[in-house]
Amino acid sequence: MEALKQGADTLFILLGAVMVMAMHAGFAFLELGTVRRKNQVNALVKILVDFSVSTIVYFAVGYGVAYGAHFFVGAEQLAARNGYELVKFFFLLTFAAAIPAIISGGIAERAKFWPQLIATAVIVGLIYPFFEGIAWNQHFGVQAWIKNLAGAEFHDFAGSVVVHAVGGWIALPAVLLLGARANRYRKDGGMSAHPPSSIPFLALGAWVLTVGWFGFNVMSAQTLDKISGLVAVNSLMAMVGGTLAALALGKNDPGFVHNGPLAGLVAVCAGSDLMHPLGALVVGAVAGAIFVAMFTLTQNKWKIDDVLGVWPLHGLCGTWGGLAAGIFGSKALGGLGGVALGAQLIGTLMGVVWAAGGGLLVYALLKKTMGIRLSQEEEYDGADLSIHKISASPEREANW
Repeated sequence: MEALKQGADTLFILLGAVMVMAMHAGFAFLELGTVRRKNQVNALVKILVDFSVSTIVYFAVGYGVAYGAHFFVGAEQLAARNGYELVKFFFLLTFAAAIPAIISGGIAERAKFWPQLIATAVIVGLIYPFFEGIAWNQHFGVQAWIKNLAGAEFHDFAGSVVVHAVGGWIALPAVLLLGARANRYRKDGGMSAHPPSSIPFLALGAWVLTVGWFGFNVMSAQTLDKISGLVAVNSLMAMVGGTLAALALGKNDPGFVHNGPLAGLVAVCAGSDLMHPLGALVVGAVAGAIFVAMFTLTQNKWKIDDVLGVWPLHGLCGTWGGLAAGIFGSKALGGLGGVALGAQLIGTLMGVVWAAGGGLLVYALLKKTMGIRLSQEEEYDGADLSIHKISASPEREANW
């Protein structure tokens, strides 16, 4: 029976890893559909290469930073218990690799390729797993301190703060240090529209992310005996809440409509195991509203050229999700309880400060030493031709 349980747990978390890995195709196509045609190839290449760099760095360094474990032993030891620990690494890697995938959307169309890979290595190897270990592995006694202070530990079941808020808040200083795309904002105060290149690809990316998210959330139980249908239904309700709120406030704009479900899912991660489905619906709807309002504000008023709106979508909706777990997870609002708003506030604030500070340090150093932005000519030609020497749809084919 024990061998059967181990095998079932390994298969369970493997399926979760595969589903979340598939979400990276969603990141790629969401970015591809949002950027201009001259930057589509770059969007696809960045996500795949970032994932590959993340895998090596998280295997060698990051997983050890977060969980104090390593894999530099014989294969016989690694295969013990059906290789569950290895598959668990695979699953958690897909979370870690989401950080550079999130950042990629914010810095699209004008960022250099190789400096970003260096940033990916530092972020996935050190910055992200440091906070991951605090939130999910009791590092440094921080959770015990929060519990003593607020009455409960900081609760983040599937990463509203640990993954999404951290990714979004790392991205913000990167976007600010890069500056806006050429001709995005004019000196007279006007703006030049840079419309999405492909709404169908944008929608495809959103759908792939949405479907994979049920692996992201449900499989965060990590063992089969802890699986919860509540997590699945809460994820569903938050998704539709975010969609409908974005539809209403975004005035039927397809970009807002397809980012709405993602906003809802970002926000529900933290408390998806605690909330009542109606609470999750409200959490998702608020997140959809946050995304529409803050994307509009950052782009049009503050002139922050965050191409995919990753700071509003992941940074702010993830922050909201951390706090929402303490509100809608309480028994007073139909939740299971065991959380405290004060604890959620402390833990969320810690994640935000750590991510923003780490992002600022990494990208400021890279900007000073290597430069992080394409030249004017390279940006004008587009990242596809400048970096990869080919466009997404070459108009001239060789004649044989």
